[in-house]
Parts: sequence; structure tokens; C-alpha cells
Amino acid sequence: MRRLMRRVGPCLLQPDRRRSPYQALVSAIAHQQLTGAAARTILSRLYALDGGKSCPAPETLLALPVEALRGAGFSAAKVLALRDIAARALDGSLPPRRILQRWDDQRIVDQLVQIRGVGRWTVQMLLIFTLGRPDVLPVDDYGVRNGFRIAYGLDRLPTPGELGEHGLRWAPERSTAAWYLWRAVDLERAAG
Repeated sequence: MRRLMRRVGPCLLQPDRRRSPYQALVSAIAHQQLTGAAARTILSRLYALDGGKSCPAPETLLALPVEALRGAGFSAAKVLALRDIAARALDGSLPPRRILQRWDDQRIVDQLVQIRGVGRWTVQMLLIFTLGRPDVLPVDDYGVRNGFRIAYGLDRLPTPGELGEHGLRWAPERSTAAWYLWRAVDLERAAG
């Protein structure tokens, strides 16, 4: 890990503290199982449906026709997830940032995985990139697992359990470790 950190340089992980949990989950749904470029394209189409460059408000998203959301590039399952996220933002079961900031990571995970299409990975992305939590290691993330494989010169991906066990030594800065592991993948692609 030290070699990787020296090669990459200082950690540039900066959470977007302006983004609401609602906006973060909408973005995370778009990113599920897609490349970053594909997800950004889909999100830009979603934003254009509301005539802007930002995420439609929950009530606006709920008013958008399913066909429009599908036309933007969301699968049927992702449309259902987006609608549930918007509905829960409106009814308060997706708490605003000021409330989530007072909760511990596990309580946030437990609350938000009740939303359709939102799993542990999705909540972990919110914890890292929106709430700025320092000690989150998304062991199920393919990029993090592949970055570990690259950084440690392994022939195979570690299992989530193996990565979690090894990651204990990075506490309480596991979010930073995840960021560096993602950079390992970037470096390998660039060398490609």
C-alpha cells in the first residue's frame, strides 16, 4: 500500500457536502453496475428532463413519466428505485443530511437499505462521497477488490472477507485506503 500511496501522491478524496442524501442516492443508482462515463451520461439526461444541470427535486422526479426515465437510460429496476428514493425523501424515511450526520455508519446503513434498489454498497458510497465518513471500506466493490489485487500483486481477487480482514489495519482511515485502491485500477488502465 505504501508504494501505491507514493506513486499516486496525496489523497484527493473530497466529499461533496453540498449534495443531499437524496441526490447522492440518485447518483449512486445511476452508477450501479456501470462505468463512471456511462452513469454520467445517464445522469445528464435525467437532469435535462427537468431542464437543468442538477438532480430533479423528489416531487419532480416522481412526476416524470416512466418512459422518460427509461429513455434517459435507467433500467426498469432502477426506475423503481429512483421513485422509491424520491418518495422516501418526501416522507422523511430518507433523512436529510443534518439528521444523518448525527447517526453512526451502521444506523445509516440499516435505515437506507430499506429503500428499493439501495444496498450496502450504495449506502457506503453515500457515507464516503457525501457524508465524508473516514472509516468505510466497501469490501464488495469490484474496483476496491481489484485495486487490492493489483496493489498486492495477487493472482486473484480477494474475497470480501479477506479484504475486510486485511482492511482492519487501515482503520480508522479505510475510506482513504479504498480511494487509493481505486487509483490502483486507474493506474493499471492507464498503463494498459
